[in-house]
Amino acid sequence: MSRQLSTDAFQFKLQSYSPSRFLTTPKGRRMMKTVNTFKVTILCGLITILVLRGTMQAGPTLPDSITDSEVERVRVRSSARARMLAQVEEGDSSSSGGEEALTSRKSVQHEKWDPKTPYTLGPKISDWDAQRKFWNTMNPGMNKTRTGKPKLLLVSGSQPGPCGNPMGDFYYLKFLKNRIDYARIHGLEIFYNMAMFDNDMTSFWAKLPLLRKLMVNHPDVEWIWWMDSDAVFTDMTFEMPMHKYEGKNLVVHGFHNLLYEEQRWIALNTGSFLIRNCQWSLDLLDAWAPFGPEGETRVKAGKMLTAKLVDRPDFEADDQSALVYLLLFDDPKWKLKTHIEWEFYLHGYWKYLVYKYEDLMSKSRPGFGDDRWPLVTHFVGCKPCQEAVTTKLDECLAQMERAFNFADNQVLEKYGYTHRSLGSFKTQRIRKDSPDPLGLLEETLPALEKPQNSTAPKHQAKDLLQH
Repeated sequence: MSRQLSTDAFQFKLQSYSPSRFLTTPKGRRMMKTVNTFKVTILCGLITILVLRGTMQAGPTLPDSITDSEVERVRVRSSARARMLAQVEEGDSSSSGGEEALTSRKSVQHEKWDPKTPYTLGPKISDWDAQRKFWNTMNPGMNKTRTGKPKLLLVSGSQPGPCGNPMGDFYYLKFLKNRIDYARIHGLEIFYNMAMFDNDMTSFWAKLPLLRKLMVNHPDVEWIWWMDSDAVFTDMTFEMPMHKYEGKNLVVHGFHNLLYEEQRWIALNTGSFLIRNCQWSLDLLDAWAPFGPEGETRVKAGKMLTAKLVDRPDFEADDQSALVYLLLFDDPKWKLKTHIEWEFYLHGYWKYLVYKYEDLMSKSRPGFGDDRWPLVTHFVGCKPCQEAVTTKLDECLAQMERAFNFADNQVLEKYGYTHRSLGSFKTQRIRKDSPDPLGLLEETLPALEKPQNSTAPKHQAKDLLQH
């Protein structure tokens, strides 16, 4: 016999089976978790389908409405792919006839070097001093600066392609800015190279064909100052004492005892040196270059240099070791005309200098170029272009930033700014602007004043300046 429920009991029974109450039970929570998981799975599936569909449509089935120029813009968005295509196109011999004809009129066949013959940088020049003298006679005044000094050309460069690490390109740009500032302050001309002039002379040897090209194409230039891409000026006030080098043709940083007594391969450094534009220098380049061609020649020369020079590791020939060898064991004329500079930092090893900057700022001032304020900080051993990020690279980049800002402060102070700290690219104002930025009124007023019994107003000085 079924029992009938009263109206109140039936209402209570319905409330006990309310959905909201059911979801609070363990069984209800498990069901909701299953439903939510199913929703997420469906959403992920839809996103995957959309991505795959978009990828397939970006292939050969592009809509007809897309123009060729739009396709080209899509192609070059990937910088890595664009660089690879540029390299392939450069070596592609099957280019169109019109482009090939246009290029052929501008190019000259590169003479491949035969390793069985001594390497040369170019045709032998034997009368360069006479040629230069005649050219400068025909072009009077071209070999002098605006102040009447012999021309000095500051030369540097970096690799033709982009760095594997973008930070390398960033600091090469900063160091180029540093060179431009120094050249502007001291009235120097500057040449920055990113081209390869000789495929056999790679790495640190690339500077030799460049120096020869600059010498023979700039007879008006008396001195060429080479600086490696990883070196930076840190004394923007110091000016090279060129009067010291009368009768010398090569100025390189080093130490006499390490070179001539101990015969060490690190006795001098070729990261920053000056070379005169003359016949002696062309002859030196001709004697220097045969150590450098890439391949077996460079490897054999490296073994010979390791055997002759003290504590040199066994690696392929480098330009620094080769120059040490020439000064020690080759023609005595190289030693006779070479000045080993040790009185200031024409080259300063970064690990000895960068950690002292704050101390130098508190105790000294720019203008000395030596231990009190180094002229050049050279980041020997740092490889800012390397793709792999290491602790050593991080330290190099951090100290490059400090060295640049240490030098840049000397430039910015003229305009009333400095970097907040040596480790920061941010700047801060150190003085307010003035209505008399040149200080002419303060200096001119006393000179223009009348005798004490004169009643001439002082504002006449200001009127004179304005007119």
